[in-house]
Amino acid sequence: MSRLTKEMNKFVNRSMDRHVKLAVTGLSRAGKTAFITSFVNQCLHAASSDKLPLLSVTREGRMIGAKRVSQSNLSVPSFTYDDGMESLLSEPPMWPKPTRDVSELRLAIKFKPKSGLLKHLQDSSTLHVDIVDYPGEWLLDLPLLDMDYLEWSKQQQVSLTGHRKILSEIWLEEAQKLDPLAPVDEKQLAYIAELFTQYLHTCKDAKGLHWVQPGRFVLPGELAGAPVLQFFPFMFLHKYTEDELSKASKDSNIAVLKKRYKHYQQHVVKKFYNEHFRHFDRQIVLVDCLQPLNAGEQSFNDMRQAVDQLMHSFQYGKSSMLKRLFSPKIDKVLFAATKADHVTPEQHPNMVSLLQQMIHQTWQETAYEGIKMECMSIASIQATTAGMIDEDGELFAAISGVNSEQQPMMMFPGEVPQRIPTKAYWETKPFNFMSFQPLNNESDKPLQHIRMDKAMQFLLGDKLV
Repeated sequence: MSRLTKEMNKFVNRSMDRHVKLAVTGLSRAGKTAFITSFVNQCLHAASSDKLPLLSVTREGRMIGAKRVSQSNLSVPSFTYDDGMESLLSEPPMWPKPTRDVSELRLAIKFKPKSGLLKHLQDSSTLHVDIVDYPGEWLLDLPLLDMDYLEWSKQQQVSLTGHRKILSEIWLEEAQKLDPLAPVDEKQLAYIAELFTQYLHTCKDAKGLHWVQPGRFVLPGELAGAPVLQFFPFMFLHKYTEDELSKASKDSNIAVLKKRYKHYQQHVVKKFYNEHFRHFDRQIVLVDCLQPLNAGEQSFNDMRQAVDQLMHSFQYGKSSMLKRLFSPKIDKVLFAATKADHVTPEQHPNMVSLLQQMIHQTWQETAYEGIKMECMSIASIQATTAGMIDEDGELFAAISGVNSEQQPMMMFPGEVPQRIPTKAYWETKPFNFMSFQPLNNESDKPLQHIRMDKAMQFLLGDKLV
């Protein structure tokens, strides 16, 4: 009878859709690793915590408990939750190491059914949540599937403005020495590809630019050192006709570049989407608007372009590439403006408004397809506390924390614009983003956060009833 009851429970769980696969999406430094670490930590403490009032299953006292269980996909590395918690609980506390490759973690959340069929059939029910983490840069490659090698090269040429134009000088100087019609020189191609990769890294790391293609060049994962990453755009199309290039020998430099680009399209980009995106049920898109505001107009506009490219990956309509190629079944998308604790509380609505402006077109298109969406500001792992500064008897809102140099600070970072900044905004430089280390946390208590319960309610609330 015991075995029969367990089998019946499994059948009911499957029939009631007690499984969610959650995609955690965002560009570098948006806070993906922090979000997943906090999400898991909040679930593990939810049964005994009062820090999740907006999550209905805990507010109503129906949460029994949660635990990590073996993931279903044994070929994907496990998310390093324990390493992240070790960093956060160290002295001084440190941020978990960021995403470098695909990883996965499975949670089993046990709760008391609230109503309906489950309440009559079972005393408890279990929701399995698979959380998938991957570098956001990889998603910027989806548009490559719609472009051949020369079209991509033209697009890269158009993008060489501002910081990119200056940073590209070294690799372009070497690239112009390449004869595209000559027999392939593997050593020369590898060297130019290395310089191109260094250029992308400099754009991303030194200048805070987000739109980098191909994404695997800066975060190669298991492909590090593979020939498939040894190509680059051909930037000297004015010297040759497309007919000349198309008639080049199959063992010429240009033919090998085209071949590697096509292999990257089909066996890296398409494979990644095909293996992961068709299985996702829910998605959270994390966006850091604050660091680009601090870095200046070029960085902010570049982030907007990257987010726009990212959003094109999630147009779920029948005519979209994602729908045509991979048939995703996502029914809920949460857009989250991260690091809300790095500004004063009254600026949180501005963060949400700015993010809504940035994703406005995608929001409309996605809403038309009947997908539920929400936009909010969050701090997955809190790094500051809100307070007031007294200046000559006048009180001003402020945040306090410990900066990356281990110095306690109390400051007002500035106002977050409600809308996409104009030229006048950048001339005044009114925003001062400061990095802070995480607040001190205790191992027997959940991590401090802002609105993680609201995010969890949107993503899972309807499955925990």
